[in-house]
Amino acid sequence: MLTEACRCPRLWLPAIALSLPLSGCHLLYLAAGQLEVNARRQPIPALLQRADTDAALRAGLEYTARAREFALTELALPDNGSFRSYADLGRPFATWNVFAAPEFSLAPRRWCWPIAGCVAYRGYFTEEHARRYAAGLARRGWDVQVAPALAWSTLGHFRDPVLNTMLGHGEPALAAMLFHELAHQRLWAPGENDFNEAFATVVEVEGLRRWLHQAGQPDELASWLAARASQQHETELLLATRARLERLYAEADEPSRLRTARTSEFTRLRRELESGRGAPVGVLNNAVLVAVATYDRCGPALEAELQELGGDLPAFYARLGDAAVRSRLCPDQRPARAR
Repeated sequence: MLTEACRCPRLWLPAIALSLPLSGCHLLYLAAGQLEVNARRQPIPALLQRADTDAALRAGLEYTARAREFALTELALPDNGSFRSYADLGRPFATWNVFAAPEFSLAPRRWCWPIAGCVAYRGYFTEEHARRYAAGLARRGWDVQVAPALAWSTLGHFRDPVLNTMLGHGEPALAAMLFHELAHQRLWAPGENDFNEAFATVVEVEGLRRWLHQAGQPDELASWLAARASQQHETELLLATRARLERLYAEADEPSRLRTARTSEFTRLRRELESGRGAPVGVLNNAVLVAVATYDRCGPALEAELQELGGDLPAFYARLGDAAVRSRLCPDQRPARAR
């Protein structure tokens, strides 16, 4: 979990004109990055017709086209211009996301925009820019985490392309990313960050199960399920640590005692993770736990809801369109807004 590329951030460029007085500099930065992506787009059908298209790229794009059609016909995901073109960004990751949390709190720092609402990360197109911003937060006492991402979505406001960063990680991973991003375009609740990511992850998992089953790839499905089970074990360790720290921080003890107890918890977590991996683990702090919770805190409740509906995805989407249902399944953690 901690060494994997982060899943996909959202960018909302149509909000730029409304947002410039609030955070114009960063929105202009995002706009420039999006314009670069748009300029690099090439239609997938045209690339497939070219004789000089690299064989590996051709195979990836053909797989994408099949998975994209499956998402439309079998998963009731949007039929639009997204993932029907390709863009090579010339770098290994699409973006780098900064997560932050106070030293003695698991309420994530949020960055708020019109239309999209508030999110628990801030995205950059270069690692240098992300780490520079994170270092500034760290100097002010925040726990920080910089996580690379393989893809991003504009929630359907632009025709999001398949990126070179999405390829080369195996076919199941590519299909999973497509289903995840299209799920965001199917349903997005502004400001409900944990719900949005958990919802897209549930659709991603269910979609990939169905995709590999209909493709007659039982070995691929078994391998993917085994990898997911291993990842889920790490997630459970991280969320258990988060729960213990939430109780600890609620005690409002003296900072020195809280700091000692917090260090003990992270030492325990490191030992548990490294025992399972047989390899060192990177930074562990509140921001890491924030990043994990963003994607996984509400997942079990949403999975149970889908099962209750007999796996009926359109009914699942319709039910989660109700704000009261979302609030019941994924209660607001009331994180602190960025200043």
